[in-house]
Amino acid sequence: MRTMLAKNARELLLDMYGSAVAAVSAEKCLPAFLPQPSPNGRTLVIGAGKGAAAMARTVENLWQGEISGLVVTRYGHGVDCKRIEVVEAAHPVPDEAGRRAAGRMMEMVRGLTENDLVLCLISGGGSALLALPADGITLEQKQAVNKSLLKSGATISEMNCVRKHFSAIKGGRLALACAPARVVTLLISDVPGDDPGVIASGPTLPDPTTCEQALAILRKYRIAISTEMERHLRSGAGETPKPDDPRFARNAHHVIATAQQALEAAAATARAAGITPYILSDEIEGEARDVAMVHAALARQVALRNQPFQRPCVLISGGETTVTVRGKGRGGRNAEFLLSLATTLGGYDAIHAIACDTDGIDGSEDNAGAIYQPDSIARAEAQGLLARAMLDNNDGYGFFSALGDLVVSGPTRTNVNDFRAILIL
Repeated sequence: MRTMLAKNARELLLDMYGSAVAAVSAEKCLPAFLPQPSPNGRTLVIGAGKGAAAMARTVENLWQGEISGLVVTRYGHGVDCKRIEVVEAAHPVPDEAGRRAAGRMMEMVRGLTENDLVLCLISGGGSALLALPADGITLEQKQAVNKSLLKSGATISEMNCVRKHFSAIKGGRLALACAPARVVTLLISDVPGDDPGVIASGPTLPDPTTCEQALAILRKYRIAISTEMERHLRSGAGETPKPDDPRFARNAHHVIATAQQALEAAAATARAAGITPYILSDEIEGEARDVAMVHAALARQVALRNQPFQRPCVLISGGETTVTVRGKGRGGRNAEFLLSLATTLGGYDAIHAIACDTDGIDGSEDNAGAIYQPDSIARAEAQGLLARAMLDNNDGYGFFSALGDLVVSGPTRTNVNDFRAILIL
């Protein structure tokens, strides 16, 4: 029985990942939240994120009546839409295409009436894709800060707090531009805790954070900013609209897909295969390599002592880890997690694992993540590869690529962040 399970471990882990992604697709999650058309006005669709184009296509397929609009998604994540324009731009560092799209979107929503409906489709990645710098700040300055934040180890909430206060569209400003039209926002959450105001930096949601908090985050991670950017924050010019602003009163929002939904779908797949699943958490944060060490310790305890769970079982978790970049290797946070897991475990016959991003892109690479197997370290050493040295160089991609253990799914056009599963047989 154990030999048979081990042989099929890779297939089961891939099936679990596939189930997780399918459970949070726009086609599955959006229809139940589609609002009714405004009887006396027009309907405009706007949006941003890695899942925005798929969300727009789902709306088009279901909508009864006239509809038009614009959404922006990452390069390679677009789909064909007939009535809603889809623009592709850069992620995770914004580019000119994203800036132009954000500017067009702001112009598009101006002049609407109280009878009009704006349907806003938001998913993870929208922060970089809606790149409209505040007055006095250049796109190049925003790009530099964004790059520094991505390398710093800052959490997604911290990064988005800073982004909101340098933006002319994030942190509720897009909704204010839509007023007095009613705005209904549908969100696919890529943030731990599913706070709608953090997802894509909340372009249509009021923002309780402040310029002072943004400054504190920049100080915490020792990120240098230009004189113009510092003046923008210290003067209060970058302050965002707050929850008590009456212009948000008629608006509504719905989080339509979450990491928890993805984890539950993966658990169902494991259960159908005769493996007991345990969902550890859907909102794990922290340095990827440190999170991996904790997961490895728990997996060893199960493998050696059947505590706190009986094997065979699978430990499932989600959230968004971070990577403080110190080396010059390749790889996102999921490859980093898995390489740290590999170095910590060394090699246990009973333990297999997968770590992938649900958007199909781990960081800025072409893989979703990777798979760890009991012989991963031994196979690497046979090629002259030292796992610890490659981890120190942040080269998870190079390690798992050499083993043929990258998971390459292509863009999934949804995004609820990390998916991890550790199978203990």
